[in-house]
Amino acid sequence: MTEGIETDRLRLRPLTLDDVDLLVGLDRDPEVMRFINGGKPSPRAEVEKIVRASLGHRWVATDRSTDDFVGWFALFPTGDGDYELGYRLRRKMWGKGLATEGAQALVAAAFERLNARRVWAQTMTVNAASRRVMKKCGLRYVRTFHLDWPEPIEGTELGDVEYEIVREDYAPLPGTTRYAS
Repeated sequence: MTEGIETDRLRLRPLTLDDVDLLVGLDRDPEVMRFINGGKPSPRAEVEKIVRASLGHRWVATDRSTDDFVGWFALFPTGDGDYELGYRLRRKMWGKGLATEGAQALVAAAFERLNARRVWAQTMTVNAASRRVMKKCGLRYVRTFHLDWPEPIEGTELGDVEYEIVREDYAPLPGTTRYAS
């Protein structure tokens, strides 16, 4: 799905190679990267590689009223009608409900536009904010699991969690989502 999406407060447009600098800047914030890699900035070459692999599956989010960069949202196909939901927002955008709003729009797009069977997401057990977003989007807890991290970060000993919502449990949530070609 490579179309744009608008919500009440966000404009999501498909990611392009021109967005590398925005994402490099996002990944320079140690708090943004805390539950990803312990707070280390992502090297530009790594971000470029991720952007290339994410084309068609990731959106850059901006605030509709200010056009400020908010972060990114992703919906990656993982096979058999399953999609992995992802998001990363600038720290100054945290706590405003924007992660939930953007994630809800992608959950809706997965079921309403892509005929998804299941949408799932995962995060570290200790990432309470991300877990709240998942719950607000209708995803339910599935399991806790432990990965073998090459460089463990604080909290990895508690594992990661997976949440999901399946087609049978999906119901559109309040709010307005619009699609653009």
